[in-house]
Amino acid sequence: MGDAASQGQGPGQLPAERTAPGDSDLVRAARGLPVARTPVWFMRQAGRSLPEYRALRAGTAMLAACQDPDLVTEITLQPVRRHGVDAAILFSDIVLPLVVAGVDVEIKPGVGPVIAEPVRSVADVDALPPLEPDRLAFLETAVRQLVSELGPTPLIGFAGAPFTLATYLIEGGPSKEHARTKAFMYAEPAAWARLLEHLSVSAAVFLRAQVDAGASAVQLFDSWAGVLSAADYAERVLPYSRAVFDGLGDRDVPRTHFGVGTGELLALIGDAGADMVGVDWRVPLDEAARRVGPGYSLQGNLDPAVLLADRETIDREVRRIVQQGRAARGHVFNLGHGVLPDTDPGALTHVVELVHELTTR
Repeated sequence: MGDAASQGQGPGQLPAERTAPGDSDLVRAARGLPVARTPVWFMRQAGRSLPEYRALRAGTAMLAACQDPDLVTEITLQPVRRHGVDAAILFSDIVLPLVVAGVDVEIKPGVGPVIAEPVRSVADVDALPPLEPDRLAFLETAVRQLVSELGPTPLIGFAGAPFTLATYLIEGGPSKEHARTKAFMYAEPAAWARLLEHLSVSAAVFLRAQVDAGASAVQLFDSWAGVLSAADYAERVLPYSRAVFDGLGDRDVPRTHFGVGTGELLALIGDAGADMVGVDWRVPLDEAARRVGPGYSLQGNLDPAVLLADRETIDREVRRIVQQGRAARGHVFNLGHGVLPDTDPGALTHVVELVHELTTR
């Protein structure tokens, strides 16, 4: 599109913005400030949809790749070069803080994170090792390298929220019902509180390392919070997500909070300390703006499956979301969840160009 070309964007190039990372459209939109155009990035933009990613990752296990600063740097940069997105997000995994702390976790292809010794008792909670900041040197190196390479393009740091990490620890791996997790939450309230407090401290340590090394924004992923009622979330989860954001102290970076299936929780998710609330595809952005209130920006919320459709369908849905996003104080265009592996990379590039064309001030 013409706008992308005028900004010096195209395949093989990093976006040429007019501002420093801390004053980029991504950061400004998250804070509800005026922007030159609606910023765009995609959850899981670095990964299996890119042939260059698959080639680079060949023969390297996921968790090993996440701890190699040079691999992290290159993989994080790949979608920024290819798509001209307005932000990079650190290539990592939500279970990485557990791994670095010493928990035995394996990411099994086609399955996901698998915990060798699941947490099933009070003693198991108390035996969890803490995440020591001095173990995160690789992470700080990767972030510093990325900030140097990205120039004015902001880097988003991220962490998994306490509840979602608790589900992996208790279930032993991915789960559809999260029944063991909820049973533990109800039956062992004191141990549950200690577990989520432990995980909130770990997530805050992980985020602080990224921000102190130069990340311009952060996102907390509570992927499975949507399995909870609003009452349970408010009482048993919200205080610990708030503790993660509080753990950033006075670090001046915008904070995004995202979960899947969280339409009934949107106001509470914002109340955890976010500047911007991520919205999945189930709730239109204008309705989401009503639910969260005027004090928050919104991020989202194209259904990732739309990217597998024809261009006419993609364009129609992008235009709808751009229009509905105007109801919020600020809008960052994204998907309602992560990029699907079978997505044509060209469709992602097209979405970036279309959003920029539609919203350039």
